[in-house]
Amino acid sequence: MMTVTTYHPFRSPEAKAEYLAHYDQAVERWPIPSVGKMVETSYGQTFVRISGPTDAPPLVLLPGAGGCSLQWGLNVEALSQNHRTYAVDGLINLGCVGRSVYTRAITNEHDAVAWLEELFNGLELGNSINLLGASHGGWLAAQYALHAPDRLCGLILIAPAGTILPFRKTYLFRSILLNIFPSRNRFIRFFSWSFKDLANKNRQFIEAMADDFLLSVRCFEPVNPQELPKLTSMSDEELQRITTPTLVLLGENEVLYSAQKAVRRLKTSAPQLQVEVFANAGHDLLLVKAEMAHQRIAEFLSEILSE
Repeated sequence: MMTVTTYHPFRSPEAKAEYLAHYDQAVERWPIPSVGKMVETSYGQTFVRISGPTDAPPLVLLPGAGGCSLQWGLNVEALSQNHRTYAVDGLINLGCVGRSVYTRAITNEHDAVAWLEELFNGLELGNSINLLGASHGGWLAAQYALHAPDRLCGLILIAPAGTILPFRKTYLFRSILLNIFPSRNRFIRFFSWSFKDLANKNRQFIEAMADDFLLSVRCFEPVNPQELPKLTSMSDEELQRITTPTLVLLGENEVLYSAQKAVRRLKTSAPQLQVEVFANAGHDLLLVKAEMAHQRIAEFLSEILSE
């Protein structure tokens, strides 16, 4: 049974204070007005940062592993022009960090979908949700679309982890090595490799990411690997069952898997899904091709509203 303390899921009260001070400092760079809401679920408390017009359609933002709601700082202003955005601090058991506090492990896709159902109910989002997931969040969003399509209006997957194709062995090896031997230099090398287009443009951003991830490693309790859901790729039958209007955005330099093979698989197995590949981008496409991504997402969501 999980031991819950006043500083859970942090390693100590000092670690909690250090991380949340850094988090609150980063919040000051959020580019538009926002309100925070803590939602109680049977898997723990989930923090959500809410922005955009109060009467606009909802757009829920699910972060990648190691990220939180603040991951969307460079994107949220554009995404909130015509939508009420809900940027989620995912539970650390899902590889995410932030202000959320998990008290029960999410061990598979069924737990993950159940958690999202409770979260959406707590936010009173109804049955016309637009769901956008990046990387790990893309896997989560796709699983929700597979198991609870009636609540969705549109689905956007940005470089989804797993989902389309298995991870490359090179990516898995580098990730495992980083988890076993975390250090600032290793994080910088990992991000310079996985976000190479960003690294070529903004080395300081890569170094800041490395510092953020290293802080998380230092401050948060480690999660039991046996309690982590497996981010496996979907079968052809599962992909075909995604009936929600869906846009998949990939970068040609994706390192998790081959973007070209991913496109071929989707066009063959799930032609109902729209898929596009951005040149000169990889897993970092929301950062290096932000304007293009924002425009394509806005067009897609507008198309859904007009149908």
